Amino acid sequence: MKIGLNTDGFGALPLAECLDQVASLGLTHVEFGLGGWSSAPHVDIADLLASGASRDRLKGMLSERGLEISALNCSGNQLHPGRIGPADTRLAYDTLELASLLDVERIVMMSGLPAGGPDDRHPNWITSSWPLEAMEMLDWQWNERVLPFWKPFAKAAEAKGKRICVEQHGRQCVYNTESFFRLRDAVGPTVGVNFDPSHLIWMGGDPLSAIAALGDSIYHVHGKDSRIEQRARIDGLLDPKHVTPVEGRSWNFVSLGHGTAVHGWLDILKALQRVGYDDVISIENEDYSLPAPEAVATSAATLRFCIEQSAKTRS
Repeated sequence: MKIGLNTDGFGALPLAECLDQVASLGLTHVEFGLGGWSSAPHVDIADLLASGASRDRLKGMLSERGLEISALNCSGNQLHPGRIGPADTRLAYDTLELASLLDVERIVMMSGLPAGGPDDRHPNWITSSWPLEAMEMLDWQWNERVLPFWKPFAKAAEAKGKRICVEQHGRQCVYNTESFFRLRDAVGPTVGVNFDPSHLIWMGGDPLSAIAALGDSIYHVHGKDSRIEQRARIDGLLDPKHVTPVEGRSWNFVSLGHGTAVHGWLDILKALQRVGYDDVISIENEDYSLPAPEAVATSAATLRFCIEQSAKTRS
């Protein structure tokens, strides 16, 4: 196993300082956000697509620090019924082009979420079969919006030899194992999973069971954790409050070991290895209770300990 960082976690730092921080923590890989829901704080996709000199400069900065790119991240909502949809669709296809130019194999993104019908103006996440029109809305979403985007996009990725790593995220059409396989069965194995335990945890799932079910369809992994708070005993896990302030929420994203115990992360690493994943764990820091350097360092230390312990048990 190797440890990397989604550089949005150090979004307040310029690129060179960010990479220096990553290297100083002993990490070996970075994942760059290119737009969509990322502010793309470190790279400009338009510049990198247009300029070989800019690409060479980026490669040089990485090489000087012994770093590699684990994935490019273009998570956005390409299925949005408004102007966001076409913009994020362009971003997704541009990311395929940039991945080829940078010789990066994996692209992390989300499935997207369309409206609930042709006349709706906003995305609609269907999480219940009742009232019964919800089932009609869900079928319309998949047949008229989800698959019409994903079938040609998966073919385009396959033609370029890229692997698409879909993050199972709330308020997306693909948010759990069942919805992922609905997509994969329709478009083929070019599409796999960016496995992020934190989302499954706040929805009440079990990472170990999900890893076993997903098997070799896991193409990339995010190191992110969630902590279920005491408020969940009163209100349950559905919580529309903003992620800050963290007090009073039913759950919060936290650095590794602050939600799932360290031994739980060791179990997650072992489960990943059992299904054949022995690659990068890319820390995605969204812990708003700690300063970013402390949160990232905590996650890195937790992963490093678990990797060392896992190696001992395998030898």
